Amino acid sequence: MFLSTTYRLRLEAICNKISNGEQVDLSEMIWAQKLSKTNLVAERMMRQARRNSMSETINQESLDGFLNALDLGNPDPTTHKSSFETVDEIVDFFKRDTLDQNDENNWRRRD
Repeated sequence: MFLSTTYRLRLEAICNKISNGEQVDLSEMIWAQKLSKTNLVAERMMRQARRNSMSETINQESLDGFLNALDLGNPDPTTHKSSFETVDEIVDFFKRDTLDQNDENNWRRRD
C-alpha cells in the first residue's frame, strides 16, 4: 500500500527529526506509530529513521553494521538477545512479530 503525498511528507518530516536526534512531539509520534502499524512503507521508514539515529554508535564493519545495511532485525540494541535460558525462549525468538500475510485474521495489512 502506498502513502498519500500528504502522509508521506508528514512522515518524512517526523523521520528526519528521529534520524537527527531531534525532539518529536508526542502527537506526531503517536500518529507515526499508528501509521507504521498498518502500512509497511511507513513501518520501513520509521525503522530506518531509528537505525539512522543510532548509526553513529554502530561500527559499519561489524555484524550489526551489516544487518543495519540490510535493514534486518530490530534497530533497538536493548532488545537484542545474546543468549537463551530455555528452549521456549528460542522458539519465541524466531516467532514473527506480525501476522502472516496469508492469515485470515490479518485484515490490517493488505500491501
